[in-house]
Amino acid sequence: MRKIKEFVIEKSLLSSALVTIAVTVGIISVLAFEAFSFFQEVSIVDFFTDTQWTPLFTKKHYGILPLLTGTLLTTFIAISVALPIGLSISIYLSEYAPKSFRKTIKPLLELLAAVPTVVYGFFALVVVTPFLQQFIPGLSGFNSLSAGIVMGIMIIPFVSSLSEDALFAVPKALREASYGMGATRLQTAFKVVVPAASSGIIVSIILAISRAIGETMIVAIAAGQQPRLTLDPTVPVETITAYIVQVSLGDVPHGSLEYKTIFAAGITLFAFTFLLNTLSFRIRKKFREKYD
Repeated sequence: MRKIKEFVIEKSLLSSALVTIAVTVGIISVLAFEAFSFFQEVSIVDFFTDTQWTPLFTKKHYGILPLLTGTLLTTFIAISVALPIGLSISIYLSEYAPKSFRKTIKPLLELLAAVPTVVYGFFALVVVTPFLQQFIPGLSGFNSLSAGIVMGIMIIPFVSSLSEDALFAVPKALREASYGMGATRLQTAFKVVVPAASSGIIVSIILAISRAIGETMIVAIAAGQQPRLTLDPTVPVETITAYIVQVSLGDVPHGSLEYKTIFAAGITLFAFTFLLNTLSFRIRKKFREKYD
């Protein structure tokens, strides 16, 4: 009977793994097939070099650069907010906070990740943007600055929680050796603990960047839907994910070239996040070898 139970459990776990792999392969296959169909009609060179994205207009251009710029701009703003705040929180919780305070505040911080992103989007639109308009004359009602700031708040738990876990996992012997050499707690934190935990910290940052790149509702609500090649955070922009939402919910005929643009944009986004994850794996492996 025991062997039967173990056999059932083993096969159930294997089935779950195979289903996950099959779904992933299916998603990639659909993206690749539809994107290939798109690139049979649109030059891939024009796709990556044209500075205009107007597939839904009469005069059509299929340059992904405006969408890519909008995505990277909002992501840069988000990580500029999340990185210093999240890393500071993680260092405080790991090195300074009492154990009882750490156990209380960490779950509360992680609740930020549980808030629906549509709530963040409306918060950016009706609270953050009007507030910033008091200090930034000419700030548009839709802009990448507000969207990026709120997106940064949303991804703080990705940085703080994972970084804190990495810092907390550093052996106490390293801290004690540092104290024994006369180092202060601050010096120990930044010159011993943080470098030793750099693998986990880098992974948390890459994960946060990937999460920001793939965010949809915040940028769709607060950043606008005007694809433009600009680095000005005060004007409306459109990200890749926001464009996919726009076309998916619109009246674009299924199977048309305009409809296929969402798959071309989607596989571009997939390739970008895949490269980020590959980079994080290589960096993590390098630092792990250094400190193990």
